[in-house]
Amino acid sequence: MNVGDLLREWRRRRGLSQLDLAIQADVSSRHVSFVETGRTVPSRRMVLHLAEHLQVPLRERNRLLVAAGYAPVFRERPLDGPDLRAARQALRQILRAHLPNPAVVVDRRWNLLLANDAARVLLAGVTPALLEPPVNMMRLGLHPDGFAARVTNHAQVRHFLLSRLSRQAHQTGDPDLLALHAELAGHGDGDGTDPPDPAEIAMPLRITYDGAELSFLSAITTFGAAYDITLDDIVVEALFPTDAATAAALQEIATREGWSTAP
Repeated sequence: MNVGDLLREWRRRRGLSQLDLAIQADVSSRHVSFVETGRTVPSRRMVLHLAEHLQVPLRERNRLLVAAGYAPVFRERPLDGPDLRAARQALRQILRAHLPNPAVVVDRRWNLLLANDAARVLLAGVTPALLEPPVNMMRLGLHPDGFAARVTNHAQVRHFLLSRLSRQAHQTGDPDLLALHAELAGHGDGDGTDPPDPAEIAMPLRITYDGAELSFLSAITTFGAAYDITLDDIVVEALFPTDAATAAALQEIATREGWSTAP
């Protein structure tokens, strides 16, 4: 694909017209049209400018640059490498500080990279085959042999997770995410689209552990202004207790099981 075709594809994924993109990027709609049809070869700066306004992931911005005849500019370093030491330490600090509540670090395909001790609330009882690397948190949440079996509001959570995965797969065009969605959509039934409880402020995850039902809200953290592809892909998902009973239960479990706060 040439750069014009790729930019058009990203624009359509974002649900924008050429005029919408032109207004957002402060360029003429004629220029956007010429770029997409190949009548104009965009400069390196323009490729990056349009990609920024289309919220294109860094790894795909490299692809756009190569398609336009330029060298890629974003590097992808391993998370366990020396260049990402500061980021790795920051992630571990977030995980430790969040104890006794569960938190995990995943990549763009929901593969588990790091977790704190409290994440065993999610991993406990999962069939060993699903815990072989790479451990996929979406699969654990939706597969009947994962922690889905312990989620008491499973239909509601299943609908949310499948919708989230479908939206991400179609927004990125990632074939692995599309395949993962197709696989996981075949597990379970019911659409979970009942109206929310008016007393709730957000959809909870209710999961049993150690004989108690724990209730959580989820929050997502990402690195701001990442220049590295690995960092751009990383997501921290942290779970927070929705009630005092869950908070007290986690404190008691953490003390009994000796969840570590060591670096």
